[in-house]
Amino acid sequence: MTIKPGPVQPATGRAMLRDLPPQGPGAVCSGRPAMRPAMRVALVGNYLPRLCGIATYTTHVHTALREHWRDVAVDVYAMVDPGRSYAFPPTVRATIAQEDRDSYRAAARRIAASGADLLWVQHEYGIFGGTAGAYLLDLVDAVPLPLALTLHTVLESPSPDQHRVLARLLDRASTVVVMAERARVLLRRLYRLPAHKVVVIEHGVPDRDYVAPSRMRDRLGWEDRKTVLTFGLLAPGKGLASMIRAMPHIVAHCPEAIYRIVGATHPHLVAQEGERYRESLQALAKDLGVEAHLRWENRFLDEPELLDQIAAADLYVTPYRSAQQITSGTLAYAFALGKPIVSTPYAHASELLAHGRGKLVGFDDDSGLAAAVGDLLCDDGARARMARDAHAQGRAFTWRRMARRLVETFAARLSPPRIGLAPSPVSPRRDPAPQSLADAAA
Repeated sequence: MTIKPGPVQPATGRAMLRDLPPQGPGAVCSGRPAMRPAMRVALVGNYLPRLCGIATYTTHVHTALREHWRDVAVDVYAMVDPGRSYAFPPTVRATIAQEDRDSYRAAARRIAASGADLLWVQHEYGIFGGTAGAYLLDLVDAVPLPLALTLHTVLESPSPDQHRVLARLLDRASTVVVMAERARVLLRRLYRLPAHKVVVIEHGVPDRDYVAPSRMRDRLGWEDRKTVLTFGLLAPGKGLASMIRAMPHIVAHCPEAIYRIVGATHPHLVAQEGERYRESLQALAKDLGVEAHLRWENRFLDEPELLDQIAAADLYVTPYRSAQQITSGTLAYAFALGKPIVSTPYAHASELLAHGRGKLVGFDDDSGLAAAVGDLLCDDGARARMARDAHAQGRAFTWRRMARRLVETFAARLSPPRIGLAPSPVSPRRDPAPQSLADAAA
């Protein structure tokens, strides 16, 4: 899941590892050093305004830690993909060029000298350089600190190189965080990962009051029609063609229905083929005679606007095509905002929507998708019950609560354990958007 970026600087060749002024506890102010934090974390991963779900996740979790934990300092080391340069906020201490092996080694030296107690890596395929991300090993092997890994994807059938690199990382790690029980099972089966190393901590979500969809549509100036929503970067794996093929049946049962497809096309896909994929979806809708029932927003949204659009929907759909998708930030957000959800049974959806919390349909099952969406749009009572239950259960996954679980997990596994870490004495009720992103991500 990606929210609106800040300005992206033009490519300047090799991304440079750079020092920025220290942030948070332990920073120097007016020439006088503050008290050293009880725990300092070096956090490696993507960061806004880079456009990807990992960047959104890393930014939010960093913000929650900074806002709610006075005894924890976090230094961010942000990955930069080839040919790009980003206007990172001051919370980013240094950047690492994805395909520059020396950049990883330089980052390792900087982290080792920073006074950090823990190295925490956000792992995803494709964001680290070398074969299957092997350059990351140069960094983690050179940093003499405990390693925590958050795995955003755990493949059921990894390639030999993917298996080799992840096995090395898992062997080096003292703590492995995953967001679904299925991921824990796969790690135990494929990598013989000891049970004590892995912990399931669900994807974080904003803490926001429930708003009736019709009321939010009125606030936004939208037409008051039954609304189905899918949000995220467009790519073939999202299964949008299946939902469009389901629309004739849905419209036959609920003539007022509209389907909103919100989000820009994935930047990597645009670089390869422009907007060919989006245009093929629009052509499919026209051929099926449902183009008047679709609404397209080919842009990035800042987070407040994204949350408003989710709130304005009667139903949220994730028709993804891959069973191996362990985590979906958009799914977590929609659930927490009280949306009835119809989804294919990828790992995160199967667990979050179990026991009647949502409806699951088969992969590429156009008729099943049509029936599930059509039935729910015609059943106001069922949607109201699902919305109430989802919003109530979603409070357990707020960014603040997720940050607490992370801090408690990390503190207990350091040597010596950090006992008695305290949250900030005054914390706002709401999980704030990343304030450091000013013009970027609100």
